[in-house]
Amino acid sequence: MEQGDGQSYSRRFILVLITIATFLNPFTGTAINLALPVIGTEFSADATTLAWVSSAYLLSSVIFLLPAGKLGDSRGKVTVFMAGIVVYTAGAILTIFTPTIGTLLAFRFLQGIGGAMIYANSVALITHLYPVGERGYAIGLNITAVYAALSLGPFLGGILTQFFGWRSIFVVTALIAAPVLFSADKFPAFLNDRHREDFDIPGLVLSSALILCLFLGLAKATTPTGLALLAAALLLGVAFFRVERRHPSPLLPVSLLASNRVFASSNLAALINYSATYAVGFLLSLYLQYIRGYEPAAAGTLLLVQPVIQIFVAPVAGRLADRIRPGLIAAGGLALSAACLFGLAALSETTPVAAIIVILAVLGVGVGLFSSPNTTAVMGSVGKRYYGSASAMVAMMRSLGMMMSMGLVLVVFAVIMGSTVVTPAIFPEFLASMNLIFLVFAVLSVFGIFLSLKKND
Repeated sequence: MEQGDGQSYSRRFILVLITIATFLNPFTGTAINLALPVIGTEFSADATTLAWVSSAYLLSSVIFLLPAGKLGDSRGKVTVFMAGIVVYTAGAILTIFTPTIGTLLAFRFLQGIGGAMIYANSVALITHLYPVGERGYAIGLNITAVYAALSLGPFLGGILTQFFGWRSIFVVTALIAAPVLFSADKFPAFLNDRHREDFDIPGLVLSSALILCLFLGLAKATTPTGLALLAAALLLGVAFFRVERRHPSPLLPVSLLASNRVFASSNLAALINYSATYAVGFLLSLYLQYIRGYEPAAAGTLLLVQPVIQIFVAPVAGRLADRIRPGLIAAGGLALSAACLFGLAALSETTPVAAIIVILAVLGVGVGLFSSPNTTAVMGSVGKRYYGSASAMVAMMRSLGMMMSMGLVLVVFAVIMGSTVVTPAIFPEFLASMNLIFLVFAVLSVFGIFLSLKKND
């Protein structure tokens, strides 16, 4: 037991609570993907509407990550973190009783707000709780929860949907959140320190509009409307940067990005990593089913290789980051990822399945080696006052990377394949599209290697 502000507490127990909360989002997000066909049947929803079941959550979480991190710094990280648990759980409970597809999307948007409040402050709390020398391992365990959720979500989501109905996914989500909800008093007071500052309302308005235009523009990038939205996002980005540079308490830590090389390069490296790796599972699931003729269950089982490897590598990488400069380990992880992505860019109709398994396993090692040390580098480069903002930036880079990864997929598919349904007649075009996307991802990862090494100059 530790002592803090006269209050006895267990660091290990608090880390477990934070890790449980971290598990929620990727678990619910991947589990509900298996329920989309059933949801579509129940509500007579088309494919575009069903895509918004995931997109509504992603959109709201990206919009509110930076505000939630800033609120954590100014109003207390534990306060905002626990409020996020309440909002996320309320969204899950409301979803259980949702009567229409419209209310389902609204409740998923609500959960996204709660998820942003959780993720913007979880790593900040761990950083505050654990000193240098132990912090990397703790962050590694927390990141391991994400990979565990990505592995278990599809498996449990399918079972829950098939035997208990899709709403049972949200019953389980609420039950997982319950231990955290009832343990708010276990957090020591020093984790909830405050730095009272004026909230950046202009920044919130501009960043929300920017993210909305970017999100919708990426989804329609091959249309005039999409191009107009992307142009608007660019203009809003310039306006947002100028406002943040002048604001005394900006949502975006412009001063840190401008003056702190480790903070800036580590966040950019994170953006590149997630942009280059998030769509791998999506692309390979289509490749295995369309090109190789796998059944969905068999394809899903093969794709488990990468996240399972990441579960074991992430805490080890975190421990290494406590002993070796984190940037070096992150660069090594990106190098492995780049090599694997170049390998995936050469996939054909006859590539041995054993080779694909090896590539996925090594990719799991690469991603696992990158994530924990890079996050440790980001959090170790700032003072306590900025832990919330730094944690939010890490989460923001992850979410933006996911958006950009899938955005590139949509653009390349639209240009090469058009809007045609995937049939054997266009399998060659699909394979060419996939190979091109993986090649772009590989080149991005190579650039990320130099960014990670730059941190150690």
